[in-house]
Amino acid sequence: MKNFALIGAAGYIAPRHMQAIKATGNALVAALDPNDSVGIIDSHFPGAEFFTEFERFDRHLDKMRRKAGGRRVDYVSICSPNYLHDSHMRFALRSDADAVCEKPLVLNPWNIDGLLDIERDTGHRVNTILQLRVHPSIVAMRKSLQCKKRDTKHDVDLAYITSRGRWYLQSWKGDARKSGGIATNIGVHFFDMLHYIFGDLQQNIVHHASETKAAGYLEYEHARVRWFLSVDIEDVPAPVRAKGQCTFRSITVDDEEIEFSGGFADLHTRSYEEILAGRGFGLEDSREAITTVAAIRNASIAPLLGDYHPFLKK
Repeated sequence: MKNFALIGAAGYIAPRHMQAIKATGNALVAALDPNDSVGIIDSHFPGAEFFTEFERFDRHLDKMRRKAGGRRVDYVSICSPNYLHDSHMRFALRSDADAVCEKPLVLNPWNIDGLLDIERDTGHRVNTILQLRVHPSIVAMRKSLQCKKRDTKHDVDLAYITSRGRWYLQSWKGDARKSGGIATNIGVHFFDMLHYIFGDLQQNIVHHASETKAAGYLEYEHARVRWFLSVDIEDVPAPVRAKGQCTFRSITVDDEEIEFSGGFADLHTRSYEEILAGRGFGLEDSREAITTVAAIRNASIAPLLGDYHPFLKK
């Protein structure tokens, strides 16, 4: 059994990490969040120590590490706001633990270089959650496309709309300096998926960017991709909204729809299983996607010419 600590226990994604820690037969021994609305812990690890101040959390983990025969922390799971991931991974490594960090790993690619230095200094490792790489439909699609001719480029359309209420823009997620913006906050794992399936990125054009949506064109070694991301419920297609649904995921490859709406519930557990088996995704695995979203964040907006996502016609 491995001992985990968790940073960001009150966040949206934290329960999936708690569930994954429990499902893999391990223990959450300490958790941190400045917000004390963390009753979800009782459903998984009611005996975990809890802190609202980082300094006391740091002190507790250090005492555990130094105590002879004590329960030292093996992993620190990081579910804090995006802009704090870099600092919290550094803390985990310097606390003599490995890190398990939510996406996006960092906001800018040069942050990866600093973390690589600390990995070398400490001998510990950063693992990141790239859950689509273990999604059964995505794994099957990658294998299928690898069996086809690799000297052609596939035409891909990607749309992901996950509607959010007015709270979204008032939270840290609505501040691009903290979240990285829409493409980073809700899209980075999709851009990682595209790189994982279709190879290195060759061209990156942005057609639209606002607080609630972004769209553009990406060209990879083996694909031409039109993409659209949004948190605006008005972008969910009307037939889908009529069914009471507020989320829409669609990816087509050469006009063939790839079904991957389901299968998301256990992806964090699958990711933890791989990490614990020594097969987790590390810093360099995230570099291409982080470079992609950083470029999108800083790009000039291109006119709607050539290939652009059809949702932009609205």
